[in-house]
Formats: sequence, structure tokens, C-alpha cells
Amino acid sequence: MDAATNGAERILVVDDEPDIVALVVYHLAKAGFKISTASNGGDALRIAQQDRPALIVLDLMLPGMSGLEVLDQLRADESTRDIAVLMLTARREEADRIKGLSSGADDYLTKPFSPQELVLRVRNILRRIAQAQAGVPDVMKVGPVLIDRSAHRVTVDGVELDLTPTEFKLLMTLAERRGRVQSRRHLLETVWDAAPDIQTRTVDMHVQRLRTKLGAAGDMIETVRGFGYRLRAAQSRSA
Repeated sequence: MDAATNGAERILVVDDEPDIVALVVYHLAKAGFKISTASNGGDALRIAQQDRPALIVLDLMLPGMSGLEVLDQLRADESTRDIAVLMLTARREEADRIKGLSSGADDYLTKPFSPQELVLRVRNILRRIAQAQAGVPDVMKVGPVLIDRSAHRVTVDGVELDLTPTEFKLLMTLAERRGRVQSRRHLLETVWDAAPDIQTRTVDMHVQRLRTKLGAAGDMIETVRGFGYRLRAAQSRSA
């Protein structure tokens, strides 16, 4: 299947669930992308080599060849190694997400997902790639905190922090919306993908750990009582 839009970047959607494919294709095509689809790993690799898409939306659980095996072969082939990959997975365990990112995925999204978030993540990945090719560093600075999105590195006054993937995603979410209050429920949906077994107190625990690791810069994360958290645009320090 091929849904085309003249002049648009091509996305390859790989999933064996027709309903998921139809949902993803509809929203990506509506957003202006050209779309190709595949329902198994072998076809995905063939189409990737033939069409050279800008990005592949790749399901983890595929028949025969898993998404991780497809990803490994993509990265091992010189003609496809630079294609961006957004992994779709029904697995919510952090270890599975880390494995996907470590294998070369650019991002991941757990099922069920918001189609609007999927489109946003696709655009963000393509934007990061365009910036990297143009030599523009994909970094965000908030006060003394410097966040390198592409390298998944955070420094405070030049000192690198050891953050978990969840802590990094939490900081990114707050930083991208700095100055605006983020409810605990919204943070759960964005950082933890609204897993049903995750409680709002998990947000509080991770915020506290993140504040501790940020040191003095942790004061920039403000608690909005009864609602959630906000990251100040800048940190005021006493002389």
C-alpha cells in the first residue's frame, strides 16, 4: 500500500495489525507524509532498501522476524543504517524500551497510543535529523541545565548527570513546556504512557529524584499544590 503526497517525506509503516496500520497511515497521510506499508520483517527490509524512507514506524512484535531483528538488519546494512526508526511496542517495561533504544531506535511509543502524539514524535525525529545534517546542535538550555536530546545527555553548569531514561524523559517534558503547569495525569500519559498500574505518586517520587540529581538547579521544578509541576524558565540564584 502506498499513500502519496507530492513533495512529502516518505514513511514506512511496519505492523501486522491491519487496524493499527490503517490508523497510522490515516494520520500520517493527513499530516502530509507519503506512506508505504509492510506487515512483516522481510517485506519491511525490502521496501526500506527500495524506497529509502525518511523514517520507519516499526512494530516490535512481528510474525517470524521481530522488530528488534529488523532494526538490527537495518543498522547493519549501509544502505539503510541511517533511516530513522520509531518503535511501536505493547510492552511497557523500561528494560524493553532501553533495549530498543540501545539497538538503534530513535524513539519508541507504546500501544495504545495517541495518533496525534505519533505524528508529533515523527516530526520531532525528522526535525532532529534535519538539524543534525545542518550542523545545528539539538540542545535545549534552561538556566544552568543543558539538555542534549540527540545524545540523551544532561549537564548542569557543565557537569554531566547520570539520569535514567524515565528521568530524562520527565525533564524533557517539563523543559519543552517550561513556564506552564503540567498535571500529574498529563505527565503520566506523556512519560509513562498512562500505564494502568502506574499511580500518580510515581510522578512525585521521580520528580523528587530528579530534583536531587539536578542539585541546586532542582529548585527550578516547582510544585503546584493539588495539580502538578512546572519548570521555571530560569533559575534565580542568590549572589
